[in-house]
Amino acid sequence: MVAITPPPLRERKEDIPVLTEFFLRRFSISARRNVTKISDEARARMVAYDWPGNVRELANAIEHAVVLGSDTVIEATDLPSRFAGESIVPLSENLSYREGINAARKELVLNALRKTDGNRSAAAKVLGLEAKYLLKLMKSLGIE
Repeated sequence: MVAITPPPLRERKEDIPVLTEFFLRRFSISARRNVTKISDEARARMVAYDWPGNVRELANAIEHAVVLGSDTVIEATDLPSRFAGESIVPLSENLSYREGINAARKELVLNALRKTDGNRSAAAKVLGLEAKYLLKLMKSLGIE
């Protein structure tokens, strides 16, 4: 048996557009969403990223964008925060588990509210939550 070890994704940036299209079709079908394109800005941010998690991280990023995106085109803001440059989660090693979880929850809620122009009912739908629960969650996270 011969082991074949491909170079890491960061060394073959030319493969990123082809892989993103593959994962986009795959996750659009499995999530039953009609996401058909990736914006030029989103693609550029993905090509510029270093990909420490390799192809698996790319697949996860596309799945995240397909599932949480609100349109048929993946925009840079639909990507996980490490690509979009909008991380609200503090990059501190001194966070407790609870603080880290709450920071991540707050980021998800704020992203959903941004995508729906502040429409709480639509944001709840994007997040797969009941509107009443979203309101309680916003209050507990200190979101106005």
